[in-house]
Amino acid sequence: MPVRLLKTVSGKSETPLPSHLQKEDLKHLQEGFDHTNKYFKGVVVLSYPLMKLGDGTDFFKVVLQDLDNWISRNNSINILLYGKMAEDCAKVTRHGDTFAVAGFKVAKSPTAREDGRHGCHLEVSEEAGSTIYVHKILGECLDNFFLLFPNFVMPFQSVAPKYVYTPLNRLKDGTVVNLYGVVKFFKPPYVSKGTDYCSVVTLVDPSNVKLTCTLFNGNLDFLPKIYKVGDIVRFHRIKIREYNGQMQGITSAGFASLTFDGTVGAPVVPRTSSKVYTFMDEEQKIIEELRVWADSNLCIFGPAAKLAGVQPMIFFDLTCQLVGKAKVDGSSFLLKVWDGTKCPYPTWKVPVEARDLEGEKTLLHQLRNLTVDILVYDNHVQLAKSLKIGSFLRIYSIHTKQASSDKDDVSCIEFHLHGGTCYGRGIGVLPETNPDVKELKVFLGSVDLADSQNMESMSSLELDSTGMKIIRKFFLISDLESHLQRCQELSVTVLTDHQDLKDTELKTILNSRAPQQYRIRAKLRTYEPQKLYQCIKLHCSKCNSLWEVPGGDDFDLILQGSAVTAPNLELHNTSWYDSVMWTTEDQKQRKITIHFVKHDEMVQQPEDTLIMIEGGTLKEIWKLTKRFKCVIPVRSTEDDLELLDLSAPFLLQGNIKYYGCMRCSTPKPIECLSSIAAEQQPSWEPTEIARVLGIEPLQYVFVMKFTLVDGTGTLNAYLFDYEKFFQIPASEILTNNFLQQKMQMTMNTLCPPGRKLDDLPWLECFIKSYNVRDVMKQQVYYQIFDTTVAEDVV
Repeated sequence: MPVRLLKTVSGKSETPLPSHLQKEDLKHLQEGFDHTNKYFKGVVVLSYPLMKLGDGTDFFKVVLQDLDNWISRNNSINILLYGKMAEDCAKVTRHGDTFAVAGFKVAKSPTAREDGRHGCHLEVSEEAGSTIYVHKILGECLDNFFLLFPNFVMPFQSVAPKYVYTPLNRLKDGTVVNLYGVVKFFKPPYVSKGTDYCSVVTLVDPSNVKLTCTLFNGNLDFLPKIYKVGDIVRFHRIKIREYNGQMQGITSAGFASLTFDGTVGAPVVPRTSSKVYTFMDEEQKIIEELRVWADSNLCIFGPAAKLAGVQPMIFFDLTCQLVGKAKVDGSSFLLKVWDGTKCPYPTWKVPVEARDLEGEKTLLHQLRNLTVDILVYDNHVQLAKSLKIGSFLRIYSIHTKQASSDKDDVSCIEFHLHGGTCYGRGIGVLPETNPDVKELKVFLGSVDLADSQNMESMSSLELDSTGMKIIRKFFLISDLESHLQRCQELSVTVLTDHQDLKDTELKTILNSRAPQQYRIRAKLRTYEPQKLYQCIKLHCSKCNSLWEVPGGDDFDLILQGSAVTAPNLELHNTSWYDSVMWTTEDQKQRKITIHFVKHDEMVQQPEDTLIMIEGGTLKEIWKLTKRFKCVIPVRSTEDDLELLDLSAPFLLQGNIKYYGCMRCSTPKPIECLSSIAAEQQPSWEPTEIARVLGIEPLQYVFVMKFTLVDGTGTLNAYLFDYEKFFQIPASEILTNNFLQQKMQMTMNTLCPPGRKLDDLPWLECFIKSYNVRDVMKQQVYYQIFDTTVAEDVV
């Protein structure tokens, strides 16, 4: 077997390593040297979760520290395991185990500068004939120790690396860093579009910079255990990337987290699913300083509301205990909870069959006047089903609604946890060690259940006329209270201008002349197209035409057609570009030419260079866009290089293809680009390139039809937007899976599938009416403008 466990008898290994193997020193591990019949030995100081690569291969990474070189700074090395060996090793590896690695390949480590380890790493796999000998004398001791003391934290001070923590205002695109931050906003983990769980966390620190992190993991336990705003998190090995001028954090290989209560004076006890981690004395000072800073500078909400304090038409967080649950239908699920206090209003009891209700029947009967029914929807259903009766929960952003009824003399409050994750909506399971749970358990133990059954229940729907008069009095609110309640009925959109406009009913708009501008408050009943990728179009601002975005196959065919024309050697190596040509080794033996545009008679760094390519395939061009700033596909004529057909992009930059309008463009010779190359600092911006080449550029836009309703009428409004509404550039949506998922989640929030009209969220937006005249008659159309989706909707 490639992974072999070695036992220790009387202080010595029961099975020695093969005699032909010789130990290799850490400093002698280099690329290009013969390491056959050699092994490297070290102690495991860090291991990462088992994961799968893009091709489905299992991958496992451990860090070994040199047993004979404890003092040196670079005394550890990364070991990368692939295939079955990775799977087998992940099952048995513990911190403190001793590894002997044989049959390895030495390769340059791309992360050496970031992690401070050896400049090379070792690659091992069963296919390569590698073997790992695991000596578990220390690891087995630790396993037995943790069985006896499960809450003990093993510090490993002698081998713990010295971590450097980066302030949020010093983050750079493309780096992997360690950081501390205070939670300003978070979404409890939820099932993403794939199989992973996702959690979104917004952090701040004394540098007054905000960082939003999107964290994914297939194991719910490996995501940060955040319970409330104000918690403090420590993230190790989080990847930073820049988007729309702001830094974002995403999980990378080896990501790990600790979470601490942010309350000043609370014990510094980390929450984590890992038994072994490093936590230095100086880090306690970091946490205490962040607590004091957050207490003075952040608006952190107090404890979650009690049922005794709820009002109709509000959103609130509830800390409670689960006493019953039941399936209602395919898109909703019932949770029966209590917090020891009584809701001051009658509450809706969700009708379910007694046989379908899980929970201890006697307790449910005893608590019938203290429990409330919370109906959860859509993406929360899967988690709700998995909850254990008796567990303690924090349910975020519950919506209380005044229920309608067929009986005139009956009114009650409904509790809903709507689908989606906007405003942090979700369910968190709290451990019994949580301070809020400890306090709740003490309070629940003091509740006299006999009194709760004997008192007149304000939660019961069996009220006399006197009781109903009292209830109606609660619901008769002043104009000011009505306004406040309406504000609490959160809108999922934000108005960016024209705050002087007042709301107008759709009925009034439909009966008014165009053109005019309006502010409306409505619900999105449906939208088109349902397949969101179909809403991306190309728009010409000059002739106001719309074009479909060409597919990759169309571009590839154009490239194949242009490759038939042989490059004109007389056009190579001019005063403003250098040329390189080679012949492919395949049967077609294509000739590919790349022209490197110069500046001051020199070719610039690749990230600043524009290149032109003849004869390349689509796959080859995409590779070049990852290396060079701009790529322009061209072909040779007798006199000059020229652009391809305008149905092909005239420029590629990053993942974006730039197209020109076939009606309005008058292409000029490629020679015109030399004017930009001669500038003092050529920028190679797409708009400038288009201008000198005589191209009228097309812009990527979202084009959608929204059907809006507000109870007075129905109106179709068109969305025509480049990036403002979704806060996503339309130019990037077709090539970015993450942005596609974000847009789908946004639309699921604005128009939740399968939801009744009453349960749809409100949209506040501006619309303008305008006239369009065709041959037969004049029609009025409506367009959404100066409106954006709220930042925390997804």
